[in-house]
Amino acid sequence: MMIEVKRAADLGESHRRAITRIFVDGFGPDLSYFSKDPDKLTDALAHMLVLDLFYVGLVHGESAGIVACTDGRQRAVRHDVRELRRRLGLVKGTIAHLSFSREFEKPLPYARERMASLEFVATGPAFRGQGVASAIIQHLLALPQYDEYVLDTIADINTPALRLYEKLGFTEFKRTKVHHAKITGIGAYVGMRLVQRGLRSRTV
Repeated sequence: MMIEVKRAADLGESHRRAITRIFVDGFGPDLSYFSKDPDKLTDALAHMLVLDLFYVGLVHGESAGIVACTDGRQRAVRHDVRELRRRLGLVKGTIAHLSFSREFEKPLPYARERMASLEFVATGPAFRGQGVASAIIQHLLALPQYDEYVLDTIADINTPALRLYEKLGFTEFKRTKVHHAKITGIGAYVGMRLVQRGLRSRTV
């Protein structure tokens, strides 16, 4: 199966909803408190994705998987609290605002030059188990401007993802307990790292 990797911004706004639906399908356990309706969640979250920072795996031209790649300072989602409240209601929209601000939109404290933060890795249900996420990550690992890659917030219940990253050479370097364990079932977010120093030129 041929998997083509492109930046979401190059695909354009017409792909935003399809990309957001992959995001929603991939992070259902994290998002179920806000709504169990994937269409409602897609409508609520579509505005948040910073397309300049997302990469998409395409299969026969169809969006099959996503990975965001940032410098750890600019984050891959940027939400509007008014839009969240309009779509999810006052209470849940406010909780989503507080949760996203705290967990996904702050700069990483250990961000540095030549470090990439890989975020929101997800594959559409019809394409799982076909190497889409792996293909996107391998594409990003080949970018010449980085020598270190970090995955900061992997849910500890996401065993398939943890196994994939280990297979690609990532190792755990931190584990952070979360405040919403009773709501989502997630006990902690795991951080994993891959360092490639010495494998490429230090110049971009």
